[in-house]
Parts: sequence; C-alpha cells; structure tokens
Amino acid sequence: MLLLALDTSAAATVALLHDDVVVARFSSADTRSHAEVLAPAVQRILADAGVSGSDLDAVVAGVGPGPFTGLRAGLVTARTLSFVWGVPLHGVMSLEALAYDAVAGGVLADGRGFLVGTDARRGEVYWAAYRAPASSGRRLPELVRGPHVGAASTLPKGQPLVGRAASLYPDDVEGVQAFAAADPDAVSLGRVARSRLLAGEPLPDTTPLYLRDSDARVPGPRKRATA
Repeated sequence: MLLLALDTSAAATVALLHDDVVVARFSSADTRSHAEVLAPAVQRILADAGVSGSDLDAVVAGVGPGPFTGLRAGLVTARTLSFVWGVPLHGVMSLEALAYDAVAGGVLADGRGFLVGTDARRGEVYWAAYRAPASSGRRLPELVRGPHVGAASTLPKGQPLVGRAASLYPDDVEGVQAFAAADPDAVSLGRVARSRLLAGEPLPDTTPLYLRDSDARVPGPRKRATA
C-alpha cells in the first residue's frame, strides 16, 4: 500500500509510506507558510521516490483539530491532489497520530487511559481522551472522549498527557516526557490510516475539526452619515 499523508494541524508535515516503511518525509515548523511549502514538498518527495500521484493507493489528510488557516491549507491541498490524481482520499483526526505514537512506542499499554493535547493558542489546548489497547496484538488506541478545546486547567486529572500541551502547561497536566513537545506527524497519520484500512475499519472524510467559531465576520451595513 502506497500512501501520501499530509497534516497541517500544527507543523506542516508530509510523508510517503510504502506499507509500514517511510519512503520520504518533510516537515516545517513555520506555521505561517503551510500553503507555500506543501505542494513543492509533495512534488519533491514523489520525484525523489520515482513515483507519480497516480501510483498512490490513497491520500490521507489530518482533519485537526487545528487553527483555521493552517488546517485549511493541508485539507485543500489533499483534496486537490486526490481529485487530480484520481485516488481515494481519507481523513484521520490529527490527535490520533500522537496517540498512536505513544502506544506503538510502548509508552502506554494494558488498557491505560491517557490524554492527547496540542497547542490551541489563546491559552487553550485541543485535547482528546484515549485508552491504550489491552491486547498486544492491537496497536491502535481507542478514542474515549473528544476532541475538545479548552484551558489546560479544565482537562481531566490523573491521566498522563501526550503532546505539546505537556510542555506548555506543566503545572496543569501530567506530561509523558518522551512526547512532551510532540506535534502530530504525517508518518504516524499514514500508519493509522493504513492500519484501519487493512482492518476494514471506516475512516472519516476530510471535514475539518475547527472546534471554534471563525474570527472572521461579515461586515454589517454602513451607517448612514448624519448631518
């Protein structure tokens, strides 16, 4: 299975995976240039690997939660590439990529509950609650609650947290040190999608998880000048 995965819920990341092997990857932490760097990165990755878009089995996009501008850049790019190449498009919640990393790395196991949290800015975090698989034969975590957005102080207590929120709000959460500065990554996003597709499990569409109302407002009618 040859997958191209993209995520812009935090960093801009792109990965080409052949089965479970990472063929090529790209990452940029500059959150202001997602739209500018994605298409060239995809073009370079495919060229270096000697494949074309039509060779892909699917395109996978992280659907957030994330900020409006950054998340839109990744989803529009993924939708356009899928349409042009004529290949299936799947969505994966970006937080699940971090949950997968923690479980696949053996940090969380045996049915233990944990949280995933990323930077939502404005003093808030995007978060979801997961449960690690009780069976060693399953690598995918189970979503228990979320996703939500809110202050770190309002997150459930007594559960370890995976993701950048751990380094941003160490007084409010019990961070997992190995993942305290981690953002969702396209490699893990692709591996989640592949695991679910092979297991015959459904994947969501690419409807974005913004979780907040847009700050943009339609201007009201102009006030008539008074004499």
